[in-house]
Amino acid sequence: MLFKNIHIGELIQKRVQETGFSSDRILNFMQCSHKELAEMYNSKFLDTETLLKWSKLLTYDFFRLYSQHLVLYSPPLSSDYYQKLKHEKTQLPKFRKNIYTVEIIDFILNLLKTNEKTKQQIIEEYRIPKTTLYKWIQKY
Repeated sequence: MLFKNIHIGELIQKRVQETGFSSDRILNFMQCSHKELAEMYNSKFLDTETLLKWSKLLTYDFFRLYSQHLVLYSPPLSSDYYQKLKHEKTQLPKFRKNIYTVEIIDFILNLLKTNEKTKQQIIEEYRIPKTTLYKWIQKY
């Protein structure tokens, strides 16, 4: 799965096919019409409330697709700015751990395998802890 271009409607439709949910059950849960359902399947973007409903119904975290996009495609932060962010006061929740899927791990290990990046570059650019990277290398 490439996380660069996310078409959420297509991914939801694939998950519906995998789970075998009937359209009647979906229409009832989503409280929408057949036309609105078709529009969601064709939509590249959905509002967060709708995406949350889909995630609950299909027991799949569609938000994680966007988290993976951020991990892979957001520009690297300078170490000074990153340190500032670490100590910044905020009213928003702070998450202790990053989310690393198998696709992310494969992507990172492939960068190493093809010599596109060194271990140190990966640690700095993607802010992956050194111990985490070495565990991946050992495990995979």
